[in-house]
Amino acid sequence: MGLKEYRAKRDFSRTPEPEGKEEKARRSQELIYVIQKHQATHLHYDLRLEEEGVLKSWAIPKEPPLNPGVKRLAVETEDHPLGYEDFEGVIPEGEYGAGTVEIWDKGSYVPLELGPGKKIIEIKGKKLKGTYALIKIKSKNGSDKNWLFFKISKERAQIPSFPSFKSRKKVKK
Repeated sequence: MGLKEYRAKRDFSRTPEPEGKEEKARRSQELIYVIQKHQATHLHYDLRLEEEGVLKSWAIPKEPPLNPGVKRLAVETEDHPLGYEDFEGVIPEGEYGAGTVEIWDKGSYVPLELGPGKKIIEIKGKKLKGTYALIKIKSKNGSDKNWLFFKISKERAQIPSFPSFKSRKKVKK
């Protein structure tokens, strides 16, 4: 896709988003992974994966899945520049994607299987860890932008512990 669509949707004299440039694909096994929480017209999460010198992007309407068995719709959006991995801020009213953007999770990923309409990846984030799949699905309205995003590994994602949820083991007397 490249960054043509990304740039056409934005006025960089008004938005703090990075203009960025297409870069050569890095030769590292571990690639950039980031999910940004985006409070725009509706709260959603933007999944971004480094591929071919840009961040391939999907909008996920609900919080990303931490555990196997939970599937999320992921709608493919325009590619973003690699510099977007660190972007947090407020996109001004009247601009494309107006609202607050914050990093929800960040790390790296290793592609395990990449093909047309199928991406199996090992995510090494702070919140998401494990093997995940992005599978393109056919839409009733003919859109080819819809994917499913879900965890396929057997171990549970690491969920932060909270003081009010202390483990309570029954002790036999």
